[in-house]
Amino acid sequence: MGMNRYHQWLCSSEMWAKDVRDKQIPWALDGTELGEDVLEIGPGYGATTSALVDLVPRLTSVEIDEGMAGRLERLHGARVRVLHGDGTALPLPDKDFSAVVCFTMLHHVPTAALQDRLFAEAFRVLRPGGVFTGSDGVYSLGFRLIHIGDTFNPVDPDTLPARLRAAGFDRVEMTVRPKEKMRFRAYRD
Repeated sequence: MGMNRYHQWLCSSEMWAKDVRDKQIPWALDGTELGEDVLEIGPGYGATTSALVDLVPRLTSVEIDEGMAGRLERLHGARVRVLHGDGTALPLPDKDFSAVVCFTMLHHVPTAALQDRLFAEAFRVLRPGGVFTGSDGVYSLGFRLIHIGDTFNPVDPDTLPARLRAAGFDRVEMTVRPKEKMRFRAYRD
């Protein structure tokens, strides 16, 4: 995951953490029951982890960047199981989680094929009745400008439901705020 300096600063700032905690996570999770065992894929600097840790009984976070995984371990190690790993090849057993979540990270997965692999892995580790949910940005010029020099592969909200169904999910719900963000929920029935 490549991130330019501005993007690194923003994602590690208290301003971003407050926005994630007070606006992004409540909107993304509104009306969603996560259950007892939640897996977070791609927490990055950990603003989402910090927001989730008090909302769920057990949280596991998988982060591909070794340095960021170490940072998360130092920040939350007593309350969160942090694994250095790849969301497209999760080092976890089948049907182990009641929910899988990812927030503002899908656009950093470099190809659609790898995004689809991440969706398939989320399905694999979910228990029947579980939900894969999250949010991400929707392509706009401003979103692109923040990511100059970054890995930037935004998900098209028009194609996401079919991609999630192809990964095995039975029901998919989408909410899109044009030129801003989207949230999704996909259920393993």
